[in-house]
Amino acid sequence: MTHPAPTVRDVTAVVPVRDGEQLLPGCLTALRQAGVGGIVVVDGLSRDRSREIAAEYGAVVISDEGKGLPHARTVGAAAATTRWVLLVDCDVVFPPGALAGLLEEFAGQDYTALQAGLKSVGGPGYWGRALAQHHRTGRSRQWFGLVATVFERDDLARIGFDDSFVSGEDIELRWRLRAAGLRTGVSQRVLVEHRFAGDDFAFALDQFLMDGSGLGRMVRKHGRRGLRLLVLPLAAAVRGVAISLLTGQPQWIPYYAAFGWFNYVGLVRGLVR
Repeated sequence: MTHPAPTVRDVTAVVPVRDGEQLLPGCLTALRQAGVGGIVVVDGLSRDRSREIAAEYGAVVISDEGKGLPHARTVGAAAATTRWVLLVDCDVVFPPGALAGLLEEFAGQDYTALQAGLKSVGGPGYWGRALAQHHRTGRSRQWFGLVATVFERDDLARIGFDDSFVSGEDIELRWRLRAAGLRTGVSQRVLVEHRFAGDDFAFALDQFLMDGSGLGRMVRKHGRRGLRLLVLPLAAAVRGVAISLLTGQPQWIPYYAAFGWFNYVGLVRGLVR
């Protein structure tokens, strides 16, 4: 059954945040300018002014009580009062007209969930630029995720998240959606800006470890079916090094070496915990 076409006013944006005061104003300004019907900011026990900033923008502010990102998205969607919800990470900015375009594509092609395409930006330091370069050139940019994604609220409540995942919940949800015969996708027409909060090695390291841990958790949950995920960090690292060499940008090779190594460190942690 094809979805009725929602308007931007029919959508509540759900924005999880933890210590995101530098990024949150840009995200919320864009959502307000787009004309969304409501904004729910789910705070993850921030130690900065994230809650105050969200209130200044007129958002409904609730807490995930430190239970993590999947739980934050669940309680945020439950607090929405519209038929459709837009899951938006606080490091995402919707340009003018992008949300309306995403909703049109979502309704016209019978998606259960549709993510906007991502244009990643980072820097000016090495690790921030490297993360952005990886996201712009890696295959994962075509993988369905949750950073800027529209759902019908009742569908999201019915499908739900596995709260045992601290990271990798997007992969886990994608697998369940596809197993149920439901359609997901990444827009080829609508791009949003994806900004990295950090620009140093510590931030990149946290990303690597969390991504690896999510893969390990997937292997634990799905057993033999999940074993293919074990090759992903190596494949991505090798591909990244090859692209760096072929494009005359060898400066990214140390990044991909660190990416591969620390993803596997995280993966082992996810397997044993």
